[in-house]
Amino acid sequence: MLAIGGDHAATHYKECIKSHLDARKIEYVDFGTNETASCDYPDFALKVAEAVASGKCEKGILICGTGIGMSIAANKVKGIRCAHCTDTFSAKACREHNDANVLALGERITGMGTALDIVDVFVDTPFSNDERHIRRIEKMSAIEDRYFK
Repeated sequence: MLAIGGDHAATHYKECIKSHLDARKIEYVDFGTNETASCDYPDFALKVAEAVASGKCEKGILICGTGIGMSIAANKVKGIRCAHCTDTFSAKACREHNDANVLALGERITGMGTALDIVDVFVDTPFSNDERHIRRIEKMSAIEDRYFK
């Protein structure tokens, strides 16, 4: 199951992505917002990140104006590896190499067709389980253990 969330700058994309996931019969939990009134993206990044970190959801998708703020906020949650992607190559690499568990998109910077392609690649690409990538993820986890007290 996926967790999905976005701020006021991303309500249109979030609804389009949800429709796309529905068409693919991929289950998700919508953590909001469903309003266009100004709101704070860290609130929604936290909800999605906590759902993924807790294991309630396998992966997450976050959308805001650029995707940058969402990715920064989500990465403050221990166990989250959120990747801001603007192309399918990055979406594939972040899954294969980094085992990214949250995707951040920007409605104001990425076209809808590309965004849906990125979602598909992110959802469909497995982690490679390559020894060198595992080693690097373990090093990132050690950094978290050191600084996330």
